[in-house]
Amino acid sequence: MGKQAPTVDLLTLYRTLLTIRAVENSLTRLFADGEVPGFIHLSIGQEAVAAGVCAALGDQDTLATTHRGHGHVLARGLSLDHFFREVMGRSGGVCAGRGGSMHVADMDLGILGANGIVGAGIPIALGSALAHQIRKTGAVAVAFFGDGAMAEGVLHETLNMAALWHLPLLMVCENNGWSEFSPTSQQFVASLEKLADTFGIGYQRVDGNDVAAVAHAAGACVNTLRQAGGPLILECSTQRVRGHYEGDPQKYRPAEELAAMDANDPIKRAEQQLATMKVSAAKLKKIRQEVDSEIACAIASARADAEPTYPEALADVYASASTARSIS
Repeated sequence: MGKQAPTVDLLTLYRTLLTIRAVENSLTRLFADGEVPGFIHLSIGQEAVAAGVCAALGDQDTLATTHRGHGHVLARGLSLDHFFREVMGRSGGVCAGRGGSMHVADMDLGILGANGIVGAGIPIALGSALAHQIRKTGAVAVAFFGDGAMAEGVLHETLNMAALWHLPLLMVCENNGWSEFSPTSQQFVASLEKLADTFGIGYQRVDGNDVAAVAHAAGACVNTLRQAGGPLILECSTQRVRGHYEGDPQKYRPAEELAAMDANDPIKRAEQQLATMKVSAAKLKKIRQEVDSEIACAIASARADAEPTYPEALADVYASASTARSIS
């Protein structure tokens, strides 16, 4: 898929993996203590996809993500302060506390939004790719989606339109094997590879728990999209450690599957790769300590931030009667 991807900075990717994992481990405690309103859906075990794909993106690129999107927005560069304030419903959040866990967005970073509806971010990324093409920006749009979206009509419609218009759209499937509470094989009869072939779209599958492999594959895809257009599909095989939602007891999952997850943990695999590169354990420990300190400071700052007032929370949600009449 085009020229070889740029050299991967594994140590930087490792820091991103640690940050996403530590943030979400913190969210489990904050949620249990009632400090996070609404539901949260964690991506523990899937961090390598977010870190690897976002490392391949430039400032001009855009992305749309899912209800399980914490890792994507953090890897894209959303600050810990803005993130925790948003998820904890504070006025200083990136969306002034109105988006919460499932609707984080930051247009300054090209984050078009997380989305609580399965597959709903896919056509948003399609529209962004069309805008990039029309404006000749040279930018790429990324649509993150899970395997649970493969049976959604909006995915098939997007594949068709993106292929017809040759749009610079990278469609990244985080295939963790589960569509909420059902194995993927029980809710979609085809495969994403065959679906891609049906629409004449380039397809690649990668080990989604190997952050370097994901970064290389994503980098090659992005280079191809910039040079020759698209679309392209990158399917990342990964694992969902926590349940569909936080608090899900996961009684539907085989015990042997849960027991085997630790051996394929993306952070441990990155540490093994770094060890072969002669990166010291002390260096990795220092990075972990720095990440933990940054997260602790961000949580403390969010707790000290004010909750939005009622008028602030309502702003930009409903149009006033006078505005509605003038629009009509």
